[in-house]
Amino acid sequence: MTHDPFSRWDLTPVINASGTMTGIGAARVPKDIRRIVNGILASFVNMDELQSRAGAVIARLTGAEAGCVTSCSAAAMVQTVAATLTGCNLARIEALPAVTGARRVLLPAGHMVNYGAPVDQAIRLTGAEVIPIGTAAACETWHLEAALEEGAAAAFYVVSHHTVRENEMPIDVFIALCREHDVPVIVDMASEYDLTGPIAHGASVAIYSGHKFLSGVTSGIVAGAAELIRATYLQHFGIGRVMKAGKESVTGAMAALESWEERDHEAAGMEEDARVASWITELAPIPGLTLSRHDDWTGNPIRRARIDIDAGSAGFHAWELADRLRRRSPSIVVRDDLVERQEIYLDPCNLTDDEARDVSAAIHEEAARFRACGDGCRTSWSDIKRARAVSAVSWSGHAS
Repeated sequence: MTHDPFSRWDLTPVINASGTMTGIGAARVPKDIRRIVNGILASFVNMDELQSRAGAVIARLTGAEAGCVTSCSAAAMVQTVAATLTGCNLARIEALPAVTGARRVLLPAGHMVNYGAPVDQAIRLTGAEVIPIGTAAACETWHLEAALEEGAAAAFYVVSHHTVRENEMPIDVFIALCREHDVPVIVDMASEYDLTGPIAHGASVAIYSGHKFLSGVTSGIVAGAAELIRATYLQHFGIGRVMKAGKESVTGAMAALESWEERDHEAAGMEEDARVASWITELAPIPGLTLSRHDDWTGNPIRRARIDIDAGSAGFHAWELADRLRRRSPSIVVRDDLVERQEIYLDPCNLTDDEARDVSAAIHEEAARFRACGDGCRTSWSDIKRARAVSAVSWSGHAS
C-alpha cells in the first residue's frame, strides 16, 4: 500500500504560485517543523501544560504578556471575542451565545471583509452584536468616538489586503481611542508578518495564522494581555470546544514560531527576488502581457510578479488564463484577487525553482494555445460572477 496520498487517493497535485491560500493547503511545511509535529503524534501530553509552554514562546516573540494556540485564526477570532464577553467566568462561558451585559463589538465598516467567510460572522457566533464604524471608504475618529461613548465590550481591527484602504483609520489611532474608553482591541493579523507591532501599539490581543507566513500546520496563534488570554483559552469549556486545537496544532505553532525566529530572512528574500526577476524576463515577450515587480499591499516583505493583461492584444482575459492554468495537471494556482481588473500575480514564497520555471512554461503554453485556437475573450466578468454561486455549491462528498 502506497504512502503517497496523491497516488493513493487520486489527488491532483498543485503548483502554488498564489501564496499562502487556505483553499490549496496554505503553506509548504518545512522538514524541521514536520519532524517536531511527528514527534508528538504517537505520544500523549498534558494539554494545559503544552498550552502554557506555547504561551511562553508566543509571549517571547510578540512582546505580549501571554499567549495560547487555537485550531486556526478564524477560531481565534471567535474565542477572543467570546473572552471579552465572559471573562474567566465559567458559567458565562457555558452560557454563550446567550450574553448578558455588554455585547457590542465595534468593527470598521471597511474591515467587514470576507477571508473565505465573513469576519462579522465570526464575531456574531459568540452572541455579540457587530457595530459597523463609519462607511467602507470613510472611517473617521468621530465615528469611532461616538460608538465608544455608547459603550462596547470590544473593538475589532483587521490588517489585510482585503480591507478597504481608502481613508482607513490607522491602527495606532484606532487602538489609542479605544484604550481611552477602556475598550479592549482585538487585531486580526492572520497573514501579516509583523509579530510585535499590534502589541507595541497597545492592542489587547493579536491573532496570527500558524499556517500562513509561518509555514506551520493548521493553527491560530493568540498573543495578548494575560487575563484576556486566560479567558480565551477557557473557551474550550464552551463554544471553543467545537474548534479545539490538538497536540499537533499546538506543537506545530510553537515549532513554526521558533523556526521563524531562526530563519535567514535575507536569504529567503533573495531567492524570491530571483524567481520574480526570472518571471518578468521570461513572460515579458508574450503579446498583451505587461510584467512588473509588485510589493505587498500591507507592507509585508513579499515580492510578486504582477501581470497586467491587455485582452485585446493577448486574445484572452485574465480570468480565462487563471482558469486554464488551474485546470492543468499539475494544477497551477495563481493569485487572482484582482483578476477583474485584468491583473494576475505570481507569488514565489511556496515554490521551488523548478516549479517557478514550470509556471512560466505553462503560461507560455496557454497563451500560445489561446492565440492558435482563437477561443479567448469568450467569458465576461459578469459570466464569472454569475457562475461562482453554482461552483461554490457543486462540491459533493464523493468522486465524480
